Amino acid sequence: MDPPAELFAALREAVGAPYLRTDPDIVAAHVIDWTTRFRGSTPAVVAPATVDEVAGVLRACNEQRVAVVPQGGNTGLVGGSVPLHGEVVLDLRRLDAIEPVDARAGQVTAQAGVTIARLQAQARAAGWQYGVDLASRDVATVGGTIATNAGGVHVLRYGPTRRQIVGVEAVLADGRVVRRLEGLEKDNTGYDLAGLVCGSEGTLAVVTAARLRLVPAQAFTVVALLAFAGIDDALDAVGELRRTVNGVQALEFFLRDGLALVCDRLGIPPPFRVAHAAYVLVEVGEQTDPTAPLAGAVARLTAVTDVAVSTDTASARALWSYRERLAEAINLEGAPHKLDVALPSETLATFVHEVPGQIAAVAPGARVWLFGHAGDGNVHVNVTNVAPDDERVTGAVLRLVAAMHGSISAEHGIGTAKRRYLQLVRSADEIATYRAIKRAFDPMNILNPHVLLPDVDGARADVGEHPI
Repeated sequence: MDPPAELFAALREAVGAPYLRTDPDIVAAHVIDWTTRFRGSTPAVVAPATVDEVAGVLRACNEQRVAVVPQGGNTGLVGGSVPLHGEVVLDLRRLDAIEPVDARAGQVTAQAGVTIARLQAQARAAGWQYGVDLASRDVATVGGTIATNAGGVHVLRYGPTRRQIVGVEAVLADGRVVRRLEGLEKDNTGYDLAGLVCGSEGTLAVVTAARLRLVPAQAFTVVALLAFAGIDDALDAVGELRRTVNGVQALEFFLRDGLALVCDRLGIPPPFRVAHAAYVLVEVGEQTDPTAPLAGAVARLTAVTDVAVSTDTASARALWSYRERLAEAINLEGAPHKLDVALPSETLATFVHEVPGQIAAVAPGARVWLFGHAGDGNVHVNVTNVAPDDERVTGAVLRLVAAMHGSISAEHGIGTAKRRYLQLVRSADEIATYRAIKRAFDPMNILNPHVLLPDVDGARADVGEHPI
C-alpha cells in the first residue's frame, strides 16, 4: 500500500525537497545490505541534517502510522537496516558533526552520521583513542554501531559500544527528543536510557548524537601472527596470552582455508612459506615497547609452529589484512550467509570442529569459512554456495550455538535474519518484557517493526499501516 500523499508533503517540509529522495538510482543503494543477501524497497529515502529535522520526520510518520527504518553506513549483516517491507528509510549520514575532544574528561560528542574512522582520527589528534574498532570503520557510523552495540576487534580490552557511551541524544517515535550529553561518569538518577537504546536496533528511538568515552592512546603497538597445527592449540594459546601479556587488545583467529582464500582472491602474498591449520593474530598496545614481553610469552607457547611480528605500522597493517579482508574475499564467492555468534570459552573449539558437519548435513554443497574474535568467544560463521533464502543453514548453526549455551548474536544484532530464532536463547518472559519496552517507547510500532522481536504466534505483529 502506498503511503498517504500528505506524508510526502510533511517530509518535504521537515527536511527540504532535495532531501526527500525517490529517484530509483539514488534509492537503490539504500535497499540492499552489505552482503547483497537482503534486498527490499522503499517509497522514499529521507535525509535530515539536524535533530529537529529527524523529529519532524518521525512525527509525520508516527501520525500517519508509516514504518521507518533508520540507516547509517548500512554495514549490518542481518537485514536490520534495509526496508524489507517497504518502510521509509531514514538516512542519518548528514548528521555528521563532531565536537572537539574534552581533554580533561577524555570524552567527545559525535552525531550519528560520523564514521568510526573519523571519530578515531579526532581522538588520535588529541592524544586519545576510541575503544571500538572494526574493519568497516570507514563506512560504519556512530549511530549504527550504537544501534547494534557493535564490538569489533578491541572488545577484549575496552568492551563493546555500550561501554563507551556516557550519554545520548535520541528522538522518540512521536518526535520528542531526549537528551543527556553532559558526560557525567556518575549519574544515578534513574533508568539508563542510553544503555537501553544501545543494541535496540532502532526499534526504540533514533539516536542522533552520543557522548563517548575515550581511552589513552598507546605509544607502542605490536602485532604478531602465530601459526598452529590445530584450533585447540590456537585457543589454548589465546588463554595463555591473555594471562601472561599486559596490554593485549586483540586476539583474532582464522583458519587455513580462509587465509588461502584471502591470498588467492585479493592477490596478497602468504605470511609463511607453508600453510598451517590455524592462526592467531595478537595485538598489544602499551606506553612502553611491549615487543620483548610479547616475544617472551610467545616463546613459551610450545605449540606455535610459525611466527611473524610487525616491525612498523606498514607491517602491522599487512598482518591485520589477513584477518580484516576475510569478509571482502568471502563476498567474492557469492552472497554469503553471515552468522555472527558467541560461545563460552570451554565450547568454542568444539563448535569450530562441529559446525562444518552440521552445515554439511543440511547443505552438502556449502562452503564454510570460520574466523573471529578469539579473545571474547565471537565466531563469524560464513557460508557460501547456498541460496540467499535457504534457512536450513541458519537454523542448523543457531541451534548448535544454543545447545552449547552461546549467543546467536555477538555484535550485529538479531535483525530480520535471526528474529525467528530469538526464542532459542531468550525465554518467553524475557521476550514479553522486550515487547512491553517496545510498546512503551513506540506505541504505534513504526520504528523498524520487522527486526529483533519474533512474530506473535507465527503471525505478523501489529505495525504501522503504511506501507506495510
